[in-house]
Parts: sequence; structure tokens; C-alpha cells
Amino acid sequence: MLNFLVTFIPRAIMQGIPLLYGSTGEILTEKSGNLNLGIPGIMYMGAISSVIGAFYYETFTPKGMMNPLLAVLIPLVCCLIGSLLTGLLYCFLTVSLRANQNVTGLAITTFGVGFGNFFGGSLIKLSNAEVPAIVLGGTSGYIKTTLPFANKLGWFGQVFLSYGFLAYLAIVIAIVASYILKRTRTGLHLRAVGESPATADAAGINVVKYKYVATCVGSMIAGLGGLYYVLDYSNGIWSHNAFGDRGWLAIALVIFTIWRPSVSILASILPSRRSTRCSPTSSPSWCSSSCPSAKSGRISPPCPWVSPTSARSAEPNTCESSRPKPAAFSLPIIYSPSWIWNPCSHRKRTASSGQSRTPSLTGGRLSRR
Repeated sequence: MLNFLVTFIPRAIMQGIPLLYGSTGEILTEKSGNLNLGIPGIMYMGAISSVIGAFYYETFTPKGMMNPLLAVLIPLVCCLIGSLLTGLLYCFLTVSLRANQNVTGLAITTFGVGFGNFFGGSLIKLSNAEVPAIVLGGTSGYIKTTLPFANKLGWFGQVFLSYGFLAYLAIVIAIVASYILKRTRTGLHLRAVGESPATADAAGINVVKYKYVATCVGSMIAGLGGLYYVLDYSNGIWSHNAFGDRGWLAIALVIFTIWRPSVSILASILPSRRSTRCSPTSSPSWCSSSCPSAKSGRISPPCPWVSPTSARSAEPNTCESSRPKPAAFSLPIIYSPSWIWNPCSHRKRTASSGQSRTPSLTGGRLSRR
């Protein structure tokens, strides 16, 4: 039983860290009154931006000459810049131009997923790899560096100390965000802006500034989730649609934790699932045994999901999969008429005033307009 927990808990935590980044960024955004459905696209932008930075740094740096500090800072800065620009685009459209938040968020998600897959595929062609994936092992090795004494502490070190610095940074950011929202005047102003922008403006609070800052900071935090998944959890491997639909799980986690970043720390491990890789020791049944890295004894990247058409045209010695290729953009929604809430069906008119009352989810709470 102990061996099972020591094996299961670290994998669940590593799967939950990207969700923790995404949910923390989305909570900050929603507290300002913006429902940012572009979080999946922003996480893609953060992931591909960090991959581009790490790829060119490893390409133009001779082997064995990589600077550990630059190997960590370059993808980190590229990730923050890419996600910041995407957050600024969302703010400009929704806050300045007053575009619909839901439509804008879905457009940002579509743009981010397409941007990541397009430029990721371009880098794969530039790298001339045998398999359709980019392997950034040097950068990933520095980012995944753990505490030197973790292996000497037995099960305690494996469960709590066997992670890279980005995992602990996610927990620190969630705790700091929770403290700011509950215990500081800045958090009070931010919640006021999300609950009632007109009242906050009458009190002298700059509503536009708070919306811009909260959304941009939340976007950068969410972008770090994409960076962690590619360069830490996936061992620096990028393949087509590598990030999947984890951004939507991060948005669902916001509602599950009732807009509390501190609760997200423990709740983020619940929707985590096991990730299967093609390795020389344990190869899944759906992965071809002719994988070249399995023959050479090296750990290989995850087998890309190849459709039947592309599988026939692929090289015979590549690592192929019999799984169908997932859609580039999908919504993990269970269409059940028993619980889907239609805001139009809840619109009521009072007999006395004749004003319509529509519940809304502004700032994470139900309010009346």
C-alpha cells in the first residue's frame, strides 16, 4: 500500500500543477469581473512561447556549454511575454472595446491552440526529428532539478520533495493570491470592481486599471501552467496538440473550489489522470513495439496520436499509435438537460417595477442586475 501511494501521489501532483496554475490565474481574472474562457489558449501560448525560446537557445548553444541560469530564464521570460500579450489582447477587446467576453474568450482559445500547433509543427520540421516531436532534454533537465537530499529521505522525500521549482512556485502563488484577495486593500478593491464596477468607480477606484492588471497577471500565471507541463512533466517534449484540454479542466476547477486559490492546491490533484509514455521498460499496448528508442534503450517521447491516414504514410520505424487523433478544439461539457442552466429561462419580471432580473456570474458570485 505504501509503495502504491508513493508512486501515485507524485504523479497526481505533477498532473495537477498545470491545473493549479490555470485555476489561480482564472480566479484573479474573474474576481475583476472578466470571465476569461481563453485560458486554454493562453496556456497553449505560454507553452509554445517557452518551447520556442528553449529550442533556439539549445540550437545555437554548443553541447555542454549551456548556462543553467539562461536555460531556465529564457523559456520562463518567453512564456510570460507570450501569455501577457494574449492577456492584453483579451483586455483590449473586452474592456476597451466592450466586446462579448464569452465570444472573445473562445476566439482566444481557438487562436492559441492553432498558434501552438502551427509553430510547434514548424519547429518539428526545422529539427529534422525522426518522430513528430521536439525534445528539449537539456532545458528540461535544468527545470526538473530537485533538491539534492530528496532521495535520502525515503518516502517523505519522494512524495513532498521530488519536484522541480515550478511545482513549489505554483503553491506559493496560490497562497499569495489567496492572501491578497482576502487580507489586503488591493484585494478588497479588486473584489469591489468585480461585484459592482459602478459602485467601485463612485468610490474612486480605477476600474479599467484593476481589470487590466488582474487579467494580465492572471494570464501570465496561467501561461506558467503550459510551461510546466511541456518542460517539466513531459520532459521537454512537444508534439501536436500536446497540451490537450487541460485548460478547460482549470476553468472547471475554479467553480469547484468556489473561487478560492488556497482550496485549489488540494483540489487540483482530483481531476489528474495517468499519462502513458512509450518507454523501453513499460510500453503501452497501443504503441508499436518498433519504436526506435525502445530498441536503443533510451526513454522516448510520448507516442503521438496518429490518425489511420497519417499512420499509413509514416515511416515504418516511427512510434505510432492506434488511437484516433483528438480534435484540436473541444469543449469537455456533458450535455445533460437536467442540470444545464439556461440564463434566458430564468429571466423574470416583477409585477411592481417591471424590471427584469437576470442572475449573472460576475466576480464568482451570483448578483442581480
